[in-house]
Amino acid sequence: MSKSSGTPVSDEDAGVSASASTDRQAFPRQARVRAKAEFDAVFARGRRIAAPEFVLHLLADGEAPRLGLAVARKVDPNAVGRNRIKRVLRDAFRRQRAGLAPAAYVVVARAAAARADNTALRAAFAALLQRAAALPLPASAGTMPAASLPSPSTRRAPGRPDQPAR
Repeated sequence: MSKSSGTPVSDEDAGVSASASTDRQAFPRQARVRAKAEFDAVFARGRRIAAPEFVLHLLADGEAPRLGLAVARKVDPNAVGRNRIKRVLRDAFRRQRAGLAPAAYVVVARAAAARADNTALRAAFAALLQRAAALPLPASAGTMPAASLPSPSTRRAPGRPDQPAR
């Protein structure tokens, strides 16, 4: 550590292990919608899907998945609350990015997002992505396993055990 400034010189000085920083999935600049022109294009030409917590604007442009966030002071007057919403959304996007369809995703937060906890924010974001067909639907959790259902060719006609159903 530098004695003059008191700031760490390296990750080791800061108490950050190298494995902890490499385990985290990256969120590079290429994965972000940053320029006003990009936001404007997504708002003008993209699809809009709404939920109580968020509005998702999606522009399928064939490029790698990118995320843009808009959390206004009207949503939460405290910067800490706005930053929490953005942090949770960035993390959820980072974890799902590999399975997402190539597009630009812009999420606009609503007032309900400030009242929701982190788990609810992640769930609402995942639900929006599924409604936008950007994520595959989860496997159906039925009451019976598919293997135990009889096939149509092996079912018997009612009242006649020796004859197959038509």
